[in-house]
Amino acid sequence: MSNEVVTLITVVACLAVAAILFMGLWNMFKGGDPNRSQMLMRARVIAQFVALVVLLGAAYFFGRGNGG
Repeated sequence: MSNEVVTLITVVACLAVAAILFMGLWNMFKGGDPNRSQMLMRARVIAQFVALVVLLGAAYFFGRGNGG
């Protein structure tokens, strides 16, 4: 996989986390449904896990290429 593809996947994963976070904050500030807030919190935790796996995978695979 090329650097550009991994960078794109990483950015998309981080943007997904940010989008879910802001949706949850928006729901909380407007006094929305607490069940929706709970669902968004769970989705954010899962998205953060996926983003972390992507970041660690990128660091592992691209760190191996420079002699380390």
